[in-house]
Amino acid sequence: MDGAPVDCELLRRMTDFMAFRGPDAQESWIDGNVGFGHTMLRTTWEAETEKQPLTLDGKVWLTADARIDGRAELIFELEAKLRRRLQIGGLGNGSAPERLPNDAELILLAYEAWGEDCVTHLIGDFAFAIWDAPQRRLFCARDHMGVKLFYYALVGNAFVFSNTLECLRLHPAVSDNLNEVAIGDYLLFGLNQDLTSTAFADIQRLAQASCLAFSNGKPTIRTFWHPPTDGRVRFAKAEGYVEEFKQLFSRAVNDRIRTDRVSISMSGGLDSTSVAAVANDLLRSQPTQPAVQACAVVYDRLIPDEERRYSTLAAEALQIPIVHIAADDFRLFEERVPHDLEQPEPFLMNPTSAQFNASLETMGKFSRVALSGWDGDAFMSEPVHTHFQRLAREVKIPTLLNDMAWFVRARRKLPRIGFRTSLRRLRGTYNLESSCPEWIEKSFAKRMDLDERWKNLTSEPTNLHPTRPYAFTVLASTSWAPLFERYDAGANGLAVEMRHPIMDVRLVEFLLGIPAVPWCENKEILRRAMAGKLPNEIVARPKTPLGGDPIRSLIRETDVRFVEDFETADRLREFVDLKRPIRMQGQENSDVWTNLRPAALNYWLTYSLPLGRNKKNDGEETDNQSQRSTTSQEKTIPVAAVDCLRRSS
Repeated sequence: MDGAPVDCELLRRMTDFMAFRGPDAQESWIDGNVGFGHTMLRTTWEAETEKQPLTLDGKVWLTADARIDGRAELIFELEAKLRRRLQIGGLGNGSAPERLPNDAELILLAYEAWGEDCVTHLIGDFAFAIWDAPQRRLFCARDHMGVKLFYYALVGNAFVFSNTLECLRLHPAVSDNLNEVAIGDYLLFGLNQDLTSTAFADIQRLAQASCLAFSNGKPTIRTFWHPPTDGRVRFAKAEGYVEEFKQLFSRAVNDRIRTDRVSISMSGGLDSTSVAAVANDLLRSQPTQPAVQACAVVYDRLIPDEERRYSTLAAEALQIPIVHIAADDFRLFEERVPHDLEQPEPFLMNPTSAQFNASLETMGKFSRVALSGWDGDAFMSEPVHTHFQRLAREVKIPTLLNDMAWFVRARRKLPRIGFRTSLRRLRGTYNLESSCPEWIEKSFAKRMDLDERWKNLTSEPTNLHPTRPYAFTVLASTSWAPLFERYDAGANGLAVEMRHPIMDVRLVEFLLGIPAVPWCENKEILRRAMAGKLPNEIVARPKTPLGGDPIRSLIRETDVRFVEDFETADRLREFVDLKRPIRMQGQENSDVWTNLRPAALNYWLTYSLPLGRNKKNDGEETDNQSQRSTTSQEKTIPVAAVDCLRRSS
C-alpha cells in the first residue's frame, strides 16, 4: 500500500511452503509492489495447459485455485459478449493447433467481459485473485458454497492472501495473536460461529459467495449470490421433475470428473452411492478410462454398523472396486497419516481425524480427484410437517389434503410433529438447557460474555423460508465450513481434491425451487431418479444414523482420568480451568464431545500453533519443526485434562 516493492525472498518462501498442495509447479510473479505466488495441482484435462500466475495481455494477472463448470455455456456466452472466437494458440486439449481456454483463462476472459460482475457468470469451485494494473485494483472472489478457501490479512502496509492459512502466518507482519471470540466459540460450540474470521486476530476469511475489491488502501466486500427464495420450478407431469433432476445431477457429476479416474467416498447411503452410480456411467461411456474406486469407513465391532454390507452391495451392483477402512482400532487423537493432528485451527482437531485422513489418503492413491455425496440431506430431506403447517396457516386446504394423501399412501403413516430439535441440531447445539461448560476459565468467560453469546447463538432462528425452512437453515449455518476445510490440503496435507456434486449451484437452485412435497420429502426425487441404477435395498433404505457413538465406545475402552502430569500448553490456562475435573464417563453424547475440546485445544496450542511460525532457511528445519517430527514419531499426545489414549487392562 505504501508503494514499497514486494520482498522477493519472502514471496518465494511463502510459495515454496505450499508446494505440498501444488507439486506440479511453483511459480511467482512480481511487478513492483504487487506479487503473486502459485503452486499447481493438475486435476482436469484442461489444467494440463495451465500456467499460473497468468496474464493474457500483460496488464491483468490472475492466481486461482479453481475449477470452472458449465464451460461450454460460458464459452458461448463469452464469445457473444466479446464478439470473437475463444481459441488459444498452442497445443492442448488434443492435437489441434488451437485449443479452448482452460479454466484460469476463462476467469480472465470473464473479467475482461464483465469486470467485477464476472462472478455472476462463473460457477464451480473457485478462489481467485486478479490484479488489474490499469485500475490499480485487486479483485478476489470465493465460490457460492465456499468449497475453496480464501484467507487474507491487512497488516501494516501489506495486504496478503492465500488459500492456505498457515502460509499467511509466514509473513512477518502477521502476528500469533489469537482471536479470543473464535476460541470461545470453539469451546462453546465446537465451531467458529463467524464465517469471516479465523482463530487468529490478524487473519480474516472471505465468506462464501463473496468478493473483495482492494484499492486505495481499503477492501470492499460484497455478496454476489444468495440462495433463491422465490424460485418456482413447475412441470406439468411428475416425469418432468425427475428428468430435469437427472440431467442436472449428471451434469454436476460430469463437470467434477474431467479426468481419467476418480475415487468416491461412498458409504452405503443413498447420496454417495448415487454419485458413484452416475460417475460410473459417465466413465463407462469412455472405454479407454479406468473405472471408479470407492472407499468407505466402517465399524465391524465397536458399534452396530451396516455400512460395510450396504457399501459392498452398491459396489458389487456397480461393478467397481471398494476399499473398506475398519475404524474400530483407531484411537482418539491418534496419528496414522503423518501430521494428521497438525491443523491450522482448533475446530479442525477432530478426535477421529486419523480415520478421516486415512480415507483421504487411500482415495488419493487412486486419483487426485475424489467425489462425495454431501449434502443430500440439506436439499432433499425437508421435514414434511412444516410444509403441512404452512398450508394450514395459509388455508390452502385442497393442496394440504392432496399432499397429506400422497404422504399417507407413500409412507403408510401420518406425518410426524416437531421441528425444533432439527433446527437446534443444525446449529451444533444439542443440550440447549445448558450454558457454558464449567471448566471454561471464569475470567475468560466473563470477558467474552460467553453466557450471553450462548443464549444468542442457540436461540431458534427467525425468518425461516416459508416452504424450505430446513434447507435455508442449513445454508445459513456454520456447519459446512469445517467440513470443506478438513477436506482441503491445507488441513490434511494431501494432494487430493474432494468435490461435491450435490452442492452444484445449478442443482441446488433447482431443488430449492421444486415443491417440497413430494420431491424433497425423504429424498423422493433422488429415489425415483436412481430406481434401476442401484439395488432396491439401497434405493428404499431410509436415512440411517450410526448405530452408536464411536467416541463413547472408545472412551468405555479407555482409562479416562483427570491428569496434571501431562504436558500442558501455557496458554491453555487462559481458556480452561484445569482445577475443575472434566467428566467423560456417564455423560450424554453431546457432553462427551464437548468435554474433549480442552484436550484438542491443548494439542493445537502445543504443536499446531507454533508450527505456523516455522520458516525454512536454506532448506533447514527450525527447532519447532524438528520437535514436531520427533513428537510425531514417538506418538506422544499431550492431553489437557483427559487421558483418552490409555487402554484399560
